[in-house]
Amino acid sequence: MDQIRLTHLRQLEAESIHIIREVAAEFSNPVMLYSIGKDSSVMLHLARKAFYPGTLPFPLLHVDTGWKFREMYEFRDRTAKAYGCELLVHKNPEGVAMGINPFIHGSAKHTDIMKTEGLKQALNKYGFDAAFVGARRDEEKSRAKERIYSFRDRFHRWDPKNQRPELWHNYNGQINKGESIRVFPLSNWTEQDIWQYIWLENIDIVPLYLAAERPVLERDGMLMMIDDNRIDLQPGEVIQKTDGAFPYAGLLAADRCGGVKCTNTAGNHRRDAGFHHQ
Repeated sequence: MDQIRLTHLRQLEAESIHIIREVAAEFSNPVMLYSIGKDSSVMLHLARKAFYPGTLPFPLLHVDTGWKFREMYEFRDRTAKAYGCELLVHKNPEGVAMGINPFIHGSAKHTDIMKTEGLKQALNKYGFDAAFVGARRDEEKSRAKERIYSFRDRFHRWDPKNQRPELWHNYNGQINKGESIRVFPLSNWTEQDIWQYIWLENIDIVPLYLAAERPVLERDGMLMMIDDNRIDLQPGEVIQKTDGAFPYAGLLAADRCGGVKCTNTAGNHRRDAGFHHQ
């Protein structure tokens, strides 16, 4: 890796560590959202660096939709134990009671109830006033609008026209009771930065990111991994051995290595929703 790229990654690292320390010092009850993906792994690594040799001064929160891969759940528990992190897991009890399922109710409704509403429930339950999120501005348009400190009202609503100016590295964390801030330490990172930093720092990631033969089925032109008995086979479907993804995203054919696109069940393209040949 050339010296320019190395310096660039260290600048991003320093900025992220500064943000994490600022939030820990400024807010009374912060939390780090942990979705088990590559960006969460990088964010957790940066947080551990920020407070080394001590432990994290805030817990990890996983909002469980019930549709993660088994390897992801195992990786989550193993990581939290290895690093001595307090891990909170929340699953929307109302969604569970209704039996919300991405196949029956659609991925949009499932995501809204189990992830979006589940997150609001968890933030209210524990009274968190700041939540670290691993989103990046380069991912899509709405995330490109986010400040580093993203203000939310007492109903957790985000108004892009009512955000605070951020001059250089000065962040305004003043909030009233019931309000909160979403914090994005990786805002200025690109996906390439994330992968190069993972390589540079030898960060442990979920093995599912790496190409391997896995049991999958083809449905609606996509390859979906069969992780357990949660997916009912339709007439004529046969389980194969190849790469694949899960209900939110399936792999589409690519004409070159690294050109794999993922599409979710709503038909929207995502760059990093499934597997990567890295």
